[in-house]
Amino acid sequence: MKWSKQSLALLVSSSLVFATAPAVYADEADLSAAPLTGQVAPQPSAEAAQSEQQSPGKWDQVVAPVALYPDALVAQILAASAFPSQIVEADRWMRQHSRLKGEALAKAVDKQSWDPSVKALTQFPAVLANMDKNLSWTSALGDAYANGPQDVLDAIQTMRRRAQQAGHLQSTAQETVTTDAQTIAIAPANPQTVYLPQYDPWLVYGGPLVAYPGWVAYPGLFLDGPEIAFGLGIGVGLFAGFGWGWHAWGADWHHGGLTFNHGRYIAHGRTFGHVGGFHGGGFRGFAAHGHGSLHSGAFSGFAHGGMARADSSRGHSSFGGGAHAFAGGFHGGGFHGGGGHR
Repeated sequence: MKWSKQSLALLVSSSLVFATAPAVYADEADLSAAPLTGQVAPQPSAEAAQSEQQSPGKWDQVVAPVALYPDALVAQILAASAFPSQIVEADRWMRQHSRLKGEALAKAVDKQSWDPSVKALTQFPAVLANMDKNLSWTSALGDAYANGPQDVLDAIQTMRRRAQQAGHLQSTAQETVTTDAQTIAIAPANPQTVYLPQYDPWLVYGGPLVAYPGWVAYPGLFLDGPEIAFGLGIGVGLFAGFGWGWHAWGADWHHGGLTFNHGRYIAHGRTFGHVGGFHGGGFRGFAAHGHGSLHSGAFSGFAHGGMARADSSRGHSSFGGGAHAFAGGFHGGGFHGGGGHR
């Protein structure tokens, strides 16, 4: 009798297992067939799909350091960012020739083989040095503009509106800020004198913005606070006689491009050169009109794309970090006073 009860219990357990097995196997069969029938396969939510397609604010972090610069300078920076090796070469050349000033400097620069945008930035040595110091960011900016110029220009306009709404962007004695519909233009109050705005790009737009990974604040360009100030004015008149001077540049906000000498700017190089040294423009950019998978960054060791790492922090705009000491100060027309907060 004892053996019979154990056998009966074992038989009942086995029956239950086999009774439930078809249901399990049926569920697995349904799931495996789902991709063919389209009835069970899980689909991403509409919100997730929309977020993946639109990616709002994708370039905010990349354009933040320059979005509040005058339009012509923004154009020069965007164009030059496609030539990171030339940026390095030009910055080092400027430091080696720090005694050159005014017309002598302009004539020496004119002889170089750099892109016109890189030549134009020699009027603003601190801006050029900052792009050299933050070369990863420079290359990311060039990548972004080359692959989506309208997106980058739209991102700059978005950041300008944020700064304006925060009460930090307005006309001053140094520059004029005008609004036409949704477009905000920034220009020097005096066409012959450019004052570089100084601000913390991670605070000036209202809510804190995560700093670009590895960002180093270059002395004289950034403040540790949410306001905007101005440094010494830079005369640009002496460079006007050269085709790459200040007045040759502009931003076409409505058509997603840059203007150069009253036409659409197109970088003069389209192929990558040898990057084993920065001599004679070893790296050439390409037409800055979005070319699919083409990228302007010639420095593969950098993290391009401007996406912040999880361990990056906002960071304050301190003037430490071993920034380049640029000898000779600003060139090209001398200084004009006019600092102060706004």
